[in-house]
Amino acid sequence: MGVAPGWTIVMVVLGVLGSSLGVAACSPTPRECPSTITPLHEPAGPCLRFGVSTPSGPLAPAELATVTEVTGVRPTVNMFFADFTAIPPIAALDAVVAEGAEPIVTWEPWRHLGGDDYDRGAFSMSSIVAGTHDDYLYRWADELAAWGSVVYLRFAHEPNGDWYPWSPAGGTSPELYVAAWRHVHDLFASKNAANVKWVWAPNVPLADDAPLSRWYPGDGYVDVLGIDGYNWGSVPGHRWTSPEDLFGPSFGQLRNLSSRTPILVTEVGSAEEGGSKAEWIADLVAYLDGAENVTGFVWFDHDKEADWGLRSTAAAGAAMARALEEAGLR
Repeated sequence: MGVAPGWTIVMVVLGVLGSSLGVAACSPTPRECPSTITPLHEPAGPCLRFGVSTPSGPLAPAELATVTEVTGVRPTVNMFFADFTAIPPIAALDAVVAEGAEPIVTWEPWRHLGGDDYDRGAFSMSSIVAGTHDDYLYRWADELAAWGSVVYLRFAHEPNGDWYPWSPAGGTSPELYVAAWRHVHDLFASKNAANVKWVWAPNVPLADDAPLSRWYPGDGYVDVLGIDGYNWGSVPGHRWTSPEDLFGPSFGQLRNLSSRTPILVTEVGSAEEGGSKAEWIADLVAYLDGAENVTGFVWFDHDKEADWGLRSTAAAGAAMARALEEAGLR
């Protein structure tokens, strides 16, 4: 059926107006996050927490300032690393709190010799269970308790991998790992270090026949369920993996272990090769923002096995800035 010329003009005008209105209606409404931040060990709040780990840690503030500049968001979680020869990092904790963030100390039971060189046998899980290092552990418990503010300890992370001595590949059974974790936890409890919260952080499983439950210390020993995972892209032996495929199965296992304990992605990053890192970052934040009981994530801003950093390209940093804005964080 034909249409009169006059009606054609009206329909075109209405179509243009409708299209404009449609675009406006579909534009995301910026979400405003509350000024009060939900602590990591409490049930997930209304907004995702954005955290970071930088190469030199909290005592190199220029690295943190760069992340803030790139994203337009000051991270509210700062994670750094300490080996089993380190003294309690009070200065670093003070620096984190001064920036308005919560500190996570990844406490690794080995001796760092410099660079990528480690003494892997200096502090075995069996020697921890036997009490050989109790004096050292007591010092940490006493000084962290005296410090007073909440500090998160991520002790012996990624035990289900094959790269640390506290894993089966390093001769540590899951049962021995759990015993060591409980020994350290109970020693801190004996010193009334209630401000110390415990982050248990396996890696995303490498095989379907290795359930995370094998390394789980138990509900009374864990305050935050962590999980580490990376999109390795086209690095040999790996493939480009979406955020949901990377973390979804692990989230299911963690919720089965403890439905009430909050989940934190304690390490995450993406390589550039094999896909669009910018699109992957956008997908990650959107996915985590909608995931049940996920309280936040810590971006591993290091150039290590790959360039995981947010400055690997301008597009990567811009994508994180846009994603965090859409999640209401700026």
